[in-house]
Amino acid sequence: MTTISKIHYITQDHPDLSHAEQARLVFEAGYSCVQIRMKNHSSEEIKKEVRLAKEHADKWKGILILNDFPELAKETGLTAVHLGINDMPIREARKLLGEKCIIGGTANNFNTVVNHYENGADYIGLGPYQFTTTKKNLSPIIGLEGYRKICKQLEKAQIHIPILAVGGIHLNEFKLLQQAGLWGIALSGDLLRKIEKKYFEAK
Repeated sequence: MTTISKIHYITQDHPDLSHAEQARLVFEAGYSCVQIRMKNHSSEEIKKEVRLAKEHADKWKGILILNDFPELAKETGLTAVHLGINDMPIREARKLLGEKCIIGGTANNFNTVVNHYENGADYIGLGPYQFTTTKKNLSPIIGLEGYRKICKQLEKAQIHIPILAVGGIHLNEFKLLQQAGLWGIALSGDLLRKIEKKYFEAK
């Protein structure tokens, strides 16, 4: 089983901070994993931000994941991608990127988790936990009880794969979600607000 970070930051379109600048702040704050999520941008814009963010990841020895776009991940030298349900299939991405690449998959239910596991995913982003404005066209809300149920199903099926809660996550819910059986969390707005507050207070 691939060991991945227990806290992932997912970048967002921000009025003042580029995706690469968000990555820099997160790595500087001591977190080791950033996912670049640029759904509505051109290939050139994505490559530019990824290359800049990769410099920060390399400096801080962090992991940089690209949401979707496996071809761009390969072109920019990344060794990790996260694929949504409607993105390139995990097996196809594995052929493109190789066995050493970390590949995560999005899921909303037990069956999709099992499908990703059987197709060679290294971790799962399972959500949404609750309502979030970060993502459009939300899948059905899972909630804490939903996570407990899915984790018990996976344990019964003897399926062991890191599961990250995603969607409306707050940093102070980390322990609660781990107690439900999850490996870790992926979050966006809440973590960035905390880091920004400390960063600007220190200036």
